[in-house]
Amino acid sequence: QVRLTESGGGSVQAGGSLRLSCATSGYTYIFYCMGWFRQAPGKEREGIATFYSAGGGSTYYADSVKGRFTISSRDNAKNTLDLQMNSLKPEDTAMYYCAVRTGWFGDSAYLCPANANLYADWGQGTQVTVSS
Repeated sequence: QVRLTESGGGSVQAGGSLRLSCATSGYTYIFYCMGWFRQAPGKEREGIATFYSAGGGSTYYADSVKGRFTISSRDNAKNTLDLQMNSLKPEDTAMYYCAVRTGWFGDSAYLCPANANLYADWGQGTQVTVSS
């Protein structure tokens, strides 16, 4: 059974940084998409960054976080995904989730989608609060 566990959330002032981690267990797939999503109260879940394990690991960022957030895999074999968040803004306040979509989707040029409906397995989330 696939299990994902997020950690690293917390409270920070605007301009600060946080590093989220997503530890996975229960599977050893070589090819997969992993993504970070967030959901603020009253808003839809938003895909903010994705990582594809094939090749060098292609990444995608939503415009809202581009240039501030960095997604990375510590070790493909361990299936651990981090999200470095810099220059945080109050509008980044949300519950943050990681999710995985296993399978081969193409070569290293493939960009994993940010559509939450395409991801089957999810963590419980970690809260990020940014104060002004």
